[in-house]
Amino acid sequence: MDNILIDELTELVENACKSKSNKYGYGIWSHHIKPMLKISSKLAALYNAEEEIVIIATLLHDLAGIRDDSKTKDHHVYGAIEAEEILRKYNYSEVGIEKVKKCILNHRGSINNIKDSVEEICVADADAMAHIEQIGSLFYLVYKELNMEMEEGIQYINGKINRDWNKMSEKSKKLFKYKYESVIEVIN
Repeated sequence: MDNILIDELTELVENACKSKSNKYGYGIWSHHIKPMLKISSKLAALYNAEEEIVIIATLLHDLAGIRDDSKTKDHHVYGAIEAEEILRKYNYSEVGIEKVKKCILNHRGSINNIKDSVEEICVADADAMAHIEQIGSLFYLVYKELNMEMEEGIQYINGKINRDWNKMSEKSKKLFKYKYESVIEVIN
């Protein structure tokens, strides 16, 4: 794995998360991307996936929305374009760029695209599991950002967690079943 590239991309993404223009605040780094890196690395080993592709895609998967809130709705599309631009500057291989782009394009649970590679599965499942594992960020979203009432917030969180869980691969579900069940028990 190219640790210099990973270190530079980590710094790039973390700095974008620290930016005042990032509507999501630094929490998107500390409570989503950073935990997702651990999960995606574990899944890469489980699936025998190319870890470098998985880690790079994990780092870059939300960058477009972090940099520009107007791109949030289609951040997977803009993110794939930005990833290509970034990786070309590092002279990353064309094959690698295409793999990273596909991971980013297909990471969203709300857009049920077919995942053609184990790397895509790793990134999508890590994204979903990070939402489940980092339940505090969902509470922040519903009560602080969306200003929901108690019951409405609980329903939203339950729906989000279950949608994420249901779109994960069976292999990943087996690995994280205990965490999922624990979170469901806590919020209900």
